[in-house]
Amino acid sequence: MSTPDAIAADEAEASNKFSFMAAVSKTPKKIQFADDMQEFSKFPTKTGRRSLSRSISQSSTDSYSSVASYTDSSDDEMSPRDKQQTTTKGSSDFCVKNIKQAEFGRREIEIAEQEMTALISLRKRAQGEKPLAGAKIVGCTHITAQTGVLIETLCALGAQCRWSACNIYSTQNEVAAALAETGVAVFAWKGESEDDFWWCIDRSVNGDSWQPNMILDDGGDLTHWVYKKYPNVYKKIRGIVEESVTGVHRLYQLSKAGKLCVPAMNVNDSVTKQKFDNLYCCRESILDGLKRSTDVMFGGKQVVVCGYGEVGKGCCAALKALGAVVHVTEIDPICALQACMEGFRVVKLNEVIRQVDVVITCTGNKNVVMREHLDRMKNGCIVCNMGHSNTEIDVASLRTPELTWERIRSQVDHVIWPDGKRVVLLAEVSMSAFRVRSHVPLQSAPECSMAQSHMCFY
Repeated sequence: MSTPDAIAADEAEASNKFSFMAAVSKTPKKIQFADDMQEFSKFPTKTGRRSLSRSISQSSTDSYSSVASYTDSSDDEMSPRDKQQTTTKGSSDFCVKNIKQAEFGRREIEIAEQEMTALISLRKRAQGEKPLAGAKIVGCTHITAQTGVLIETLCALGAQCRWSACNIYSTQNEVAAALAETGVAVFAWKGESEDDFWWCIDRSVNGDSWQPNMILDDGGDLTHWVYKKYPNVYKKIRGIVEESVTGVHRLYQLSKAGKLCVPAMNVNDSVTKQKFDNLYCCRESILDGLKRSTDVMFGGKQVVVCGYGEVGKGCCAALKALGAVVHVTEIDPICALQACMEGFRVVKLNEVIRQVDVVITCTGNKNVVMREHLDRMKNGCIVCNMGHSNTEIDVASLRTPELTWERIRSQVDHVIWPDGKRVVLLAEVSMSAFRVRSHVPLQSAPECSMAQSHMCFY
C-alpha cells in the first residue's frame, strides 16, 4: 500500500473509532441536576429566615448523630405555642417543635441506649416490679437522647412524668417529639425565648388532674418556680433531686433560710458526678462543641482555661492531646499545683489575654472574664464557657451601641469592635451540657436564675 493510501486508511479507522463523539457533539443535551435543584429549593427564601449562605454553613456543621439536633430552631418562624399538634394516639398534652420528627427521635434514643447499659439493665430488671408506681415526677433537665433514656426508664419503672428543658439551646427537637409520642408530657424546643422557658416549666407543673410529688431538677429553676408560684404544691413534694452546683447552691440558700421543707438530694456532689461526669464527659464535650461550632484546628493554638477543677482538668487534658498550648488560671493553691505538675503553665488572665486564641471558663464562679479582658483580646479569639451559668463572662457589657453582633451560624456570633476586631462568642458563652463542679467554694457560686444558663453539644 502506498504512503497516501496508508494515511487515508488510518484516517478512516480513526474516524470510525471516534464517530460516537461526533454524534454527541451534534446533539448536545443540557444536563439537569434534579437532585441538586430540589435540595437548593428546600432552603427558605424569606429574608426573615436564614439566608442561603447561612443555610449551607449550618448544614456543614450539623450532624445526624445524638450530639447535634437534627433541626435548627430557626427553620420555622411559627412558635410551637401557636401550633395545634397531636400524637398518633390523639394526645395534645405537650408542646414540641414538630411531632412528626418522632420517628427520627426514636432512632436517636435507641442509639443512646447502646451506651447506657446500666439504665437499660435496671429497666429490664425492675420494670416488672414497678418500684416507682405512684411517683409523679416533674423534671427540668436537658432534653437529649441521653436524658430521653432516663425519662423512659423512669416511666418504665412506674412513674408518671412531665418534663421541660433546663436549657434554651440544648433540646433535641426530634427527641422531644419521640418522648411526646410515647405519652410523656414534654414542653421544650430548641431556641426558646425567656418567656417560653418559664411558660414550659409552668405547663410541666400545671397538668390537668395531676399534681407532682417529686422534682428532678438541673439548675434549680424548676424548684424555684414551684416554691414561688405553687407553694401548696411545694409543701406536698416528697423529694427533690438536684444535679448542678448552681441548683445545689440555691437549695443551700433555702435551707439556711429555713424554707427547705422538702428532702433534697445533692446529686452534684456524688462520686460518679464529680469524678466521671465532670472529668471524662467534659473532656469529650469540650472538643465536640468547639469543633462543631468553629471547625478550628487546635494544634499549636494558645488556649487559656480558667479553673482547674474536675471540669477544667478534663478540658485541659483534651486540648493538650490535640497539641494546643494550654495555660491555666486558678485561685486554689492545690488545684494550681496540680495544673503545674501536669505540665500546664499557671498564669493570671491579664498576663496572657492578648496572645491567646481561645478562652474557656470552668470555674462555676461569676465575673471571671470582664469587659476589660474582652477589649484586650486578639482578633478572632474564641470565647466560651463550660460552666452552668453564663455569668462567668460579662456578656451583658457587649450589648452596647458601639459593638456589632453578627450571627455566623447557629449558636456562633461575631462581636465586632469599631476597629474591626472580631471576637467569636459561642452560644453566648454557655456551651456545656455537663454541669460544673469546680474548686470554687459553694458560697462563691453565682446566685442566678437564667434561662440561658448553658448550652448542649452533647
